[in-house]
Amino acid sequence: MGTARRPAGSRLSQSRLGDISLSAVTAGFVAVLVGFTSSVAIVFQAAQSLGATPAQAASWMWALGWGMGLATLLPSLWLRKPVMIAWSTPGAAVLAIAGAGGGFGMPEATGAFIVCALLIIAAGATGSFERVMDRIPMPLAGALLAGVLARFGLDAFSALQSSLGLVLAMLAAYLLGRRAWPRYAVVGVLATGIGYAAASGQLRPAALQWALTKPVLTVPEFSWRATVSLALPLFIVTMASQNLPGVAAIRAAGYRLPISRLITLTGVATLVLAPFGAFALNFAAITAAICMGREAHADPDRRWVAAAACGAIYCAIGVYGAAVAGLLAAFPRELVVAVAGLALLGTIGGGLAAALQDEAYREAALVTFLVTLSGLSLGGVGSALWGVVAGALTLFVQQWRPRFAKRRGPSP
Repeated sequence: MGTARRPAGSRLSQSRLGDISLSAVTAGFVAVLVGFTSSVAIVFQAAQSLGATPAQAASWMWALGWGMGLATLLPSLWLRKPVMIAWSTPGAAVLAIAGAGGGFGMPEATGAFIVCALLIIAAGATGSFERVMDRIPMPLAGALLAGVLARFGLDAFSALQSSLGLVLAMLAAYLLGRRAWPRYAVVGVLATGIGYAAASGQLRPAALQWALTKPVLTVPEFSWRATVSLALPLFIVTMASQNLPGVAAIRAAGYRLPISRLITLTGVATLVLAPFGAFALNFAAITAAICMGREAHADPDRRWVAAAACGAIYCAIGVYGAAVAGLLAAFPRELVVAVAGLALLGTIGGGLAAALQDEAYREAALVTFLVTLSGLSLGGVGSALWGVVAGALTLFVQQWRPRFAKRRGPSP
């Protein structure tokens, strides 16, 4: 009698289960912790500036949670590679400022979200954004990524001023973990931080509130004023300040993903969920670096689990938005910035190494890094775009030669 052959789907499911590891799941949780706590206040501020009721603000969490969760979880499972999607933090800042001064209401804002989603779909479907990214040299992409992430490394050590004991304990756990069990170093850092914060009374359990989040539909209104003042700035900062470093993070980690199709997916997800409060979804950069780095898993082919875990937690945020917000708010700020900075040290170092390795690109890459790190903002567009522009101009001035000079041979 022959051995019964297992269905291909069964073998694939077992293979996926075999990829699961504690370090990858922890990296996914850390990514949510960092991404959510660092910017959720801006999202709520944007909702309030547009006149959202408490129920509508909670609906934003529902829509964004499900949008980020499914757009992260499903492609990661399908491609077996880490795909990280986030909300547009600079986009939320644009909405907060424009909403406060422009007198826009939720219906007009919802219409602007839909217009922005259509523009994102167009950028992905035509492949125009990916073609632009293909023209950016890898040293500049590495410098861009390092410049975006270096601020988190600096903040981790700046937190020593306000919580010396907590951050020192986490730093010690990181150094010992990197030496003794490098695969679980971030797990040890997080556990140490939570244990120290609990023992010293720095956790805030009173912030927990268990309640289901219900979606609230807002009927959109379309106007040229909202398109010009909300939709276009939202689209520009999302592509320049979020998708640009997001793609840089993907390529710096060595992954080849269908960039245009995934950008189209973020646009479709935004379009479907816009009436419930999803203003703009895009590639993640900072949280992607956490899930795509060696801290998630030594094997790059198993790091997709970190992204899948992150996506599953985001879906939970969609269901229990208020409760999860309270859970993450219970952690002290210093714990969040310290675990983020320490988790990103390897990626920052890798980005700098890629940026400075080739002497022909070194100065242009350094300019890209410094401008990006500076936090420069011009015209409402963040330093990520200006860093690339400055680096590209530096490279152009240093390496451009007229065509006739190329044709002309050396002088006798």
